[in-house]
Amino acid sequence: MLDRMQLGDVARKHHIQLRGAGGELRYEECFTRDGFDGPYTILYHLRRPHTHRISKAAHGWTTPVASAERALAKRHYKTQDLERRGGPQIDARVPLLFNDDVISGVAFPTAEDPVYIADGDADQLVYVHRGGGVLRSLLGDVAFAQGDYVFVPRGLLHRFVPAGPQEWFWFSLTGGLHIPTQWRNGVGQLRMDAPYSHRDFKRPELAGPRDEGLRELVVRRSGTWHGFTLEDSPLDAVGWDGTVYPWAFPILAFQPRVSSVHLPPTWHGTFAAKGALICSFVPRPVDFHPEAIPCPYPHSSTHCDEIIFYADGQFTSRRGVGPGSISHHPMGVPHGPHPGSYEKSIGATRTDELAVMCDLFAPVKATPAALSVEDPGYQDSFL
Repeated sequence: MLDRMQLGDVARKHHIQLRGAGGELRYEECFTRDGFDGPYTILYHLRRPHTHRISKAAHGWTTPVASAERALAKRHYKTQDLERRGGPQIDARVPLLFNDDVISGVAFPTAEDPVYIADGDADQLVYVHRGGGVLRSLLGDVAFAQGDYVFVPRGLLHRFVPAGPQEWFWFSLTGGLHIPTQWRNGVGQLRMDAPYSHRDFKRPELAGPRDEGLRELVVRRSGTWHGFTLEDSPLDAVGWDGTVYPWAFPILAFQPRVSSVHLPPTWHGTFAAKGALICSFVPRPVDFHPEAIPCPYPHSSTHCDEIIFYADGQFTSRRGVGPGSISHHPMGVPHGPHPGSYEKSIGATRTDELAVMCDLFAPVKATPAALSVEDPGYQDSFL
């Protein structure tokens, strides 16, 4: 959650009457997290927001299933070689790596969502590797572009309206996404030395009630998609205020730290979730100590698996990876740069790499889709 916003018409106090110009009573809805103890948003509707008829769910991406147990090894998945499923993102998502806290995968959607969606299991974070469009939600539209992270809170009615070819790397986060606590001051404001500011986030714009002619809603709960038919258009909010809402954040708005010697990846921490830290590696100057080694040092991360989605640029520590590659380095075995990369980096003054990393604190499993595009020589490429 970022901060409080207010859009449109709201009552002057919680839980009292709000009426339209003709005296029509508006219907309040409380959209809450952590029961009634956490962050919340209060909306005002033209109509009751809870009139749903059960129907069959005709859309929804597939719950991940683990492949057979494999040897512990460094892995490289070439998602650029995946067969592109296409269609709306609600059907086009391909889960690749997962545990109980996080599902990650890719999608190449070619159409807008034909139904409204509410994910009752997890917050959604999409990194838009290629493409752009609009996230349409009950709280308004969020425009997104190439290089943006797009956040959808758990349970929020929404749909994606992409424009042009799309390539996405996405996360489903069952424990909820939040700003790392070290980037906030005592009143919750982003600190002046945080790697981004409140101004960097693209927020919803509420155009008022609209009717797109869609009456189907699919809801994910416990990994299963459930269908509902709506009486009227659900996009009937006249106003809202609160701290729970969707947003987009451009990865290039992240302000990287630079030091005399190499900093650990936590300094690139952008978003946090239960069991996960998501980091942004962006173009930047590198370490400036006269004896610095700018390439990441070999390390044994004994408590987390590391996955990296390579977006663009030259990757200092890796060879054989390209835009769309995902590396997976599991806890339990040391990992680091490819042979020669460590030495070659000496004297470098900057890097142009662009990548999204996720450290996961429970072991990660791979799906059959991931295995279908695995690079079989990756483990031995470090010899």
